[in-house]
Amino acid sequence: MLLQDLVQISQRVAETSARGLKVALLASVFSDLAPEEIEITIGFLSGWPRQGRLGVGWASLQEARSAGVPPRTPSLDLLTVDEYFGRIKAASGKGSAAEKQRLLRELLSRATEEEQRFLLALALGEIRQGALEGLLSVAVARAAGLPANRVRRAVMFAGDLGAVARTLRTEGETGLARYRIQLFRPVQPMLAQSAGSVEEALDQLGVAALEFKLDGARVQVHKSGDDVAIYSRNLNDVTVAVPEVVEAVQEFPAWELVLDGEVVALGTDGRPRPFQVTMRRFGR
Repeated sequence: MLLQDLVQISQRVAETSARGLKVALLASVFSDLAPEEIEITIGFLSGWPRQGRLGVGWASLQEARSAGVPPRTPSLDLLTVDEYFGRIKAASGKGSAAEKQRLLRELLSRATEEEQRFLLALALGEIRQGALEGLLSVAVARAAGLPANRVRRAVMFAGDLGAVARTLRTEGETGLARYRIQLFRPVQPMLAQSAGSVEEALDQLGVAALEFKLDGARVQVHKSGDDVAIYSRNLNDVTVAVPEVVEAVQEFPAWELVLDGEVVALGTDGRPRPFQVTMRRFGR
């Protein structure tokens, strides 16, 4: 698929506020993709390339963009853009800044003006077309002719919508059976949704228990014997940031377990420290 085709779909999604129409537009995209384009497209539509942050700033992007006159005829395809992003991400060490800049100039010189705007926003994480992962998972399910909850469950266990979508294209619904809870493969966290009032929340929940909320860092802990790994809510491995939690979990009698919850830094008096103190561990 040409990048220009995806840019136009992204714009159409941004221009509508109707959720059903957004889903229909996105589902039409997945029906037309080759298997190797699916994970790339998921990243582009959700707002980040699948490589994550590329390590380039606004000034570098603007400088690369101004290097020449953009072509009028679209020619860039998704696989080519993904290849460039991979090379930009991989550039490291001495001279890496110059190499990233060279690759950016080369990529943008092949992009139309409209494509350049999209690529700059994508590189900076500023795509604003409203295609969040929840919406994309519904679109993937519709394109595959499946109930949305089947896809959401697989994505929760896989931690990767792109991988699930590609499996659906290449193997069909039977391929989803591989996605189940597995030690040391972090599961996407279940997140709370707000209600307009206590009464509204109780209407949905029925019987409920209430507790004080401690403002900490959401983590997921996996244990097998003495092996312990801890993941953030973004599924990043943060084991080295909280050795105290590792030591505590190693003492638990269970041989295998998966825990989900919050970690909070405590002072010498046993009282919670400020939220910023807890989060400093994960910023190092």
